[in-house]
Amino acid sequence: MVTPDIPENEAERLKNLESYNILDTLPETDYDNITAIAAEICGTPIALISLLDNKRQWFKSHHGVDITETPKEQSFCAHAINNTDGVFIVPDTREDFRFHDNPLVTGDSNAIFYAGAQLTSKNGLPLGTLCVMDHKPNVLNEGQIKSLSALSNQVMNLLELRKNKFLLEKTLTDLEEKNHELERFAYIAAHDLKSPLINISSLAEIFITDYKLDIDAEGLKLLELIMSSADSLRDLVDGLLSYSRSDGLLKEGKATIDLQELTTEIAQLFNSDHHVKMVLKSSLETVRVNKTAIHHILMNLVSNAIKYSDKEDVLIEINAQESNTHYKFYIKDNGPGIDFSDQTKIFKLFTKVANQDKFGQVGHGIGLATVKKIVEKLGGKISVTSELGQGATFNFSIKK
Repeated sequence: MVTPDIPENEAERLKNLESYNILDTLPETDYDNITAIAAEICGTPIALISLLDNKRQWFKSHHGVDITETPKEQSFCAHAINNTDGVFIVPDTREDFRFHDNPLVTGDSNAIFYAGAQLTSKNGLPLGTLCVMDHKPNVLNEGQIKSLSALSNQVMNLLELRKNKFLLEKTLTDLEEKNHELERFAYIAAHDLKSPLINISSLAEIFITDYKLDIDAEGLKLLELIMSSADSLRDLVDGLLSYSRSDGLLKEGKATIDLQELTTEIAQLFNSDHHVKMVLKSSLETVRVNKTAIHHILMNLVSNAIKYSDKEDVLIEINAQESNTHYKFYIKDNGPGIDFSDQTKIFKLFTKVANQDKFGQVGHGIGLATVKKIVEKLGGKISVTSELGQGATFNFSIKK
């Protein structure tokens, strides 16, 4: 028996084989189908998908035999991967000096005929073979040889798909870990930033209260600017944190929500400081959605309607309908309206179309971008229709 030569690039070959994460995996129908077809086409009782590591040949699929591996030094396939002339064929192993005294030939396996087509990876390294075997001398015609080669290519396609799936899953796992770390960092950073910002704003307010008689108008103006800047930066931090953590809202399960109670709850949150009338016009009494998400969406849209209203009394109409697949909502206000050229811009992150709201506060272009992100994650869409001077209507849907 002649021991097969070790390829010159064996270390690289083994590393490449390892990258497929295929060794010692469970049987799979796709591979078993290929060996069954190979045996049928070639007219042999045995067909194997053989992969060669450093000590053995392991069979991903074994049609016609029960064994799952053999020592590498006895392997016909270890010779086949060194072959550069296409399919490696041994018509009668008993008459071949390399195999005549091989235990696979002389023993119970009775491997008399062998034909193996290389399984070659994209970088040209042989991983093993798709081989067929018989218990008697045999030959393959040209069509059978071409078919065996074609089937070996299909095995490699399956292996490449498996490898890509594994890499994709690993990438997704890594991204999830990084996103978790980033979310944690954002939370800590936001907390650490907000505390000094609150202190700056509070200290400036105390300074004004205690020493305003000793400070000239310009000094008071500068202190008020400090307070305003600190509050604006704190709002920005809150907005960024809300946007980054919006995916977390979707992890909450759905709940049955009474629309009138939801409308009343939101109206009460704003009526302590503003003149707001909210009216629910809906044939639906309840919807079954993610409560935190719908609350966040409505709070943002109602808040914007109040902040950018040009009326002392703000009127907001809420409507909810349903189709077979979605809930459909609209939020209509009696504000100044939104110019047509701005109606798509307002949903883009960090995009602002107004210099400031009616309270003199400057927005950061995060709120509506967050709403759009949540709505789309919930399987819906959001848009706005408006004419200047006629108010604005925000339409959004949520998948049932």
